[in-house]
Amino acid sequence: MFAFLSSAEAASASLRMRVVAIAPRGAADLEPALTAFAREPNGGLIVAPNPVNAANRELIIALAAGLHLPALYPFRLDSTKGGLVSYGFNTIEQQRGAATYVDRILRGTRPDELPVQLPNKYQLVINLRTAKALGLDVSLQLQQRAAEIIE
Repeated sequence: MFAFLSSAEAASASLRMRVVAIAPRGAADLEPALTAFAREPNGGLIVAPNPVNAANRELIIALAAGLHLPALYPFRLDSTKGGLVSYGFNTIEQQRGAATYVDRILRGTRPDELPVQLPNKYQLVINLRTAKALGLDVSLQLQQRAAEIIE
């Protein structure tokens, strides 16, 4: 979480934007935090990949829609569930890689002998239905860069 926040803060400075971190501990913290955040003008969410957000995916998507907050999510599933935009690695590809590691370990390879593998492919998914509901126009150029468009 802290690395994600540090990256967002560094990028925001050059864009003259301000990052406001919300660190909910559970579902009960989400509605008041997002409602307070939505009172500020010109805001948007970047939903970090973490267990609390994953466990409350549908609630976050519903709150963002209800509060008219554009939101960027970390996984394709978020966009298919109604999130505006997701940008992240292909989780299925990562899970397949993990299965390969399990197989190698079961065949005798020591875990410390296995290289660390980071994702090498990221996908942009745009939900045009959600964009329309938020009153947003998504440029054709951005749509052309997307791996998937949900209409």
